[in-house]
Amino acid sequence: MASSDTLLKPREAAAELGLSYPTIKQWLLSGKLESAKTPGGHHLIPRSALAPYLKAAPSRKETRERFRKVSGRNQLVGTILEVKIDGLLAKVVLSIGEQRITSIITADAAREMKLRKGQQAAALMKATEVMITRIP
Repeated sequence: MASSDTLLKPREAAAELGLSYPTIKQWLLSGKLESAKTPGGHHLIPRSALAPYLKAAPSRKETRERFRKVSGRNQLVGTILEVKIDGLLAKVVLSIGEQRITSIITADAAREMKLRKGQQAAALMKATEVMITRIP
């Protein structure tokens, strides 16, 4: 490790690589990823240790760019009311008109898209059936 090499916390390294925090922790504990330990026993990862993994992975922009243009026409645009991340999952609530749509997605996807309350977002639906019920 060079003396000028930036040290990253495991969550920061996970974000740079587009991986989950548990994956980075496994890599650290198995010795697959180099780290330095603080006096308190916390891991700090030199940015240079991420280089081999950055070359192999497509950029996060490239992986999401293809989803900007989708064939699905069942798209409802609304405002994010709530983003709650818990463990591996995230709950996202959209307000569309006077209705709300709740979606459960991966926490990684919510972080990658940087979803925040008040932002505009679209709900994309894909289903083989749509059921209708009469409301009296």
